Amino acid sequence: MRIHSDVGLSFDDVLLVPKRNSFGSRKNVSLKSRLTKNISLSIPIVSANMDTVTGSRLAIVMAQNGGMGIIHRFNTIEEEAAEVRIVKRQSSYIIKEPYTIDTGRSVGDARAMSQAYGVSGFPVVDGKRLVGIVTNRDLWFQRDETPINGVMTKIKDMVVIEKRSGMEDNFVDMFRKHKVEKIPIVDRRSNLIGMVTAKDIMNLGDDRSTKSKEGTLMVGGAVGVKDAVKRADALVKAGADLLVIDIAHGHSDAVIDTIRKLKRRFDVDVVAGNVATAAGAEELISSGADAIKVGIGPGSVCTTRLVTGSGVPQLTAIRWACEAAEREGVPVIADGGIRTSGDIAKALAAGASTVMLGRVFAGTEEAPGSTIMRDGKKYKFYRGMSSISANSRKLEVDRSDFDMSDIVGEGNESFVPYTGHAKDILIQLCGGLRSALSYSGAIDIEEFRNKAELIRISPDGHRESYSKLGS
Repeated sequence: MRIHSDVGLSFDDVLLVPKRNSFGSRKNVSLKSRLTKNISLSIPIVSANMDTVTGSRLAIVMAQNGGMGIIHRFNTIEEEAAEVRIVKRQSSYIIKEPYTIDTGRSVGDARAMSQAYGVSGFPVVDGKRLVGIVTNRDLWFQRDETPINGVMTKIKDMVVIEKRSGMEDNFVDMFRKHKVEKIPIVDRRSNLIGMVTAKDIMNLGDDRSTKSKEGTLMVGGAVGVKDAVKRADALVKAGADLLVIDIAHGHSDAVIDTIRKLKRRFDVDVVAGNVATAAGAEELISSGADAIKVGIGPGSVCTTRLVTGSGVPQLTAIRWACEAAEREGVPVIADGGIRTSGDIAKALAAGASTVMLGRVFAGTEEAPGSTIMRDGKKYKFYRGMSSISANSRKLEVDRSDFDMSDIVGEGNESFVPYTGHAKDILIQLCGGLRSALSYSGAIDIEEFRNKAELIRISPDGHRESYSKLGS
């Protein structure tokens, strides 16, 4: 048996030492950082691939505000791929495969599709040929059984673009002139081949958002090890920009083998984890991982440390993993245990490039699931992905005959307070993080890592800090 001489530290065990600030306002601070070898973010925040945290709604908000969301894998392959497609459609200035409705359908069909896909209107087609367009306004006060072709705007009364070289230069002028929200794109035979929306054109100048070179919002998808290649194939075809291997104990032969398979077959960055040591990070990096996810048991609904007695306090785990990752130029994602913007700052000071948040976003409007009322207050359901109920859901999706009695849960379930819109949470987190960098005299995250100094605090020091929160 070996006993480490190091003392494992968590975020509450340390504070950042203030230093001279030479640049003035925190507004000048940049939060840009690398997520993987090839993907950078405007803010160093990623939403966790948990089924009560990240679906397409939250992933869209994350990317629009400079971060990224990772769609969870506790669903069927097609369901996960569909969530990715929703994100990719949201901000492409040319939607290559717009949702359509057939001319033989009804107003009720259009309403159901609008609710299912989260879009406000559809081109109407006869086969592939464009014949009209229907928007929510066309559906007002109409009976469900009314045929679509009786309420749609016919093609002769529409603004339509025929695909040709350089047509992108005319979009802004056309929207300004005709005051429409959507412009379909057709070929010479009037077959629908794409669509442009005014909203997406207006968003093109937003340099905060995380976009691919094609102009679409970026999104990641999670895979396991058993169905990794099959699930990854569907996700990449749907447009996923990143694959995350979602395994609690990532320092394993199964994960190493999965990294190699994915890197051989797909031209996409792969995040691997979770690990808590330099050795774990080093082996996953040597297998081809483009980023390492760190955290064994620090999450608020994770009971791995209690059930198994295994883990490393998160601040020390980040530092150990970064010792190996920094040598190879591979970014580290700190996953778990983060409650405040101050915790984010400490994780970055320890060497992480980004952080992954679960509970912080679980109570937001955009997180999956409905709000419930308890004693006059709003709450949302939140669970660990190694909880009994989550494992039960995964077995249901996989249609496995595995005996549930063999599963040992390593996660809890809870209700978290409803916290409003994710964008507002991000504004607060980023504001606090900019202040943290300014207290260390750093203008950006790279300088922060070089300048940051952490001091261990005593129990009385901890009480002194947290007395303001009543804890």
